[in-house]
Amino acid sequence: MPLNKENILIVDDDIKILELLARRLKEFNYHVFKAISVKEALFILKDTSIDLLITDIQMPEVDGIQLLKYTNEHYPNMPKLVVTGYPSVDGALEVFKSGAMDYMTKPFTKTELKLAVERALEKRQEQQGALTFSRTQNLPFKEMVGDSTTFNQVLTIIDRVKDNRATVLIQGESGTGKELVARAIHYSGKYSKGPFIAVNCGAIPDNLQEAELFGYTKGAFTGADQNRNGFFQAASGGTLFLDEIGNACLDVQAKLLRALQEKEITKVGSRTLEKVDLRIVAATNMDLLEEIKKKNFREDLYYRLTVVEIKVPPLRKRKSDIPLLVDRFLQKYGMEYRDQLLRIDSEALKILKRYPWPGNIRELENVIQRSVIMADGPIGVKDLPDFLKYEIDFPEEEFMPLKDMERKYIKRVLLHAKGNKTKAAEILQISRKTLRDKLD
Repeated sequence: MPLNKENILIVDDDIKILELLARRLKEFNYHVFKAISVKEALFILKDTSIDLLITDIQMPEVDGIQLLKYTNEHYPNMPKLVVTGYPSVDGALEVFKSGAMDYMTKPFTKTELKLAVERALEKRQEQQGALTFSRTQNLPFKEMVGDSTTFNQVLTIIDRVKDNRATVLIQGESGTGKELVARAIHYSGKYSKGPFIAVNCGAIPDNLQEAELFGYTKGAFTGADQNRNGFFQAASGGTLFLDEIGNACLDVQAKLLRALQEKEITKVGSRTLEKVDLRIVAATNMDLLEEIKKKNFREDLYYRLTVVEIKVPPLRKRKSDIPLLVDRFLQKYGMEYRDQLLRIDSEALKILKRYPWPGNIRELENVIQRSVIMADGPIGVKDLPDFLKYEIDFPEEEFMPLKDMERKYIKRVLLHAKGNKTKAAEILQISRKTLRDKLD
């Protein structure tokens, strides 16, 4: 029986129960994620598309009711089931008020579990039947957050390319989240079961790029003491993400072009062609057309890469998404550093929305991370770094003749000396007569 596509998250501090539930659900061919605490569950929810939550109620530190309330607001379309060994009427009412769909008392049979899970997932499918592709609910990679027009344009393109092997070039400034887009393309599509291999071309020295990408044979060069596969072979059946493609050397660009055209590669030191079956997604923050003019990038490779182009907007062009991004980072770092969900006041948020963010989302994340560390409570203006806050932009003084500049300075000294010319002359280290002459 093939593996079902649904992901199920189980949360229980009892390891034996957790393993039992996981084993049963795997027998039903579901993909299972396990968490022994609410904190661990939130980390999984952040990075993984979960189709069903199954949680215990009685847990140390933070109980299952709080987890239900949290997921009910942050993941409203995700069904929730509760399992508990301490049933009560009041407890059941609170569970349903917190957003759970069903309530099972330990011990329960294998059949009861299967029926409850199937009912919950069927309900989810009914709810999602009327939904269109928008925002991050349907994206497995939940770090992508936003609801602006420019952001949704990116999501629309992701939806169109996710189920085919078309080559994609992602363009955008540093810190805009180009790798997140690449991961969303891979993990939201039908090829998500294959590997996702990310390679930073700018981090590999030119003389090693070919060997790292395509592999090499024993004896191909000094130090090649065995046959080794490259990133192309590692990504077989999945996606190879070539970040900073503009930094690939010209020799490697020629081999990349052949790999894209012929779907085959050759290891360094070998004459044997190897067929490859994978999707290429590339990314750059460089103007490749300008690099083509400078003879730094191959024009034929550029057009082979740009079967589909995705331009990720800078944060300054999607400022309406800043509150959503801030919320996400407050959740992430609030739980990591403070074991609680933090909030930000309206004045601090206004300052964040005003700033142009040259470092884009990465810079915003760093600011929120720092603010969470520095804050004693909700994030306020006092917790933000000074460079975000208002500064007086003094106009530059115009150039003037030396004589006029001298007179201006003497008047400043006289003002400081409260009009006492003798004292001013002493500060200037000139005689009183010279002072008087310079002012005339």
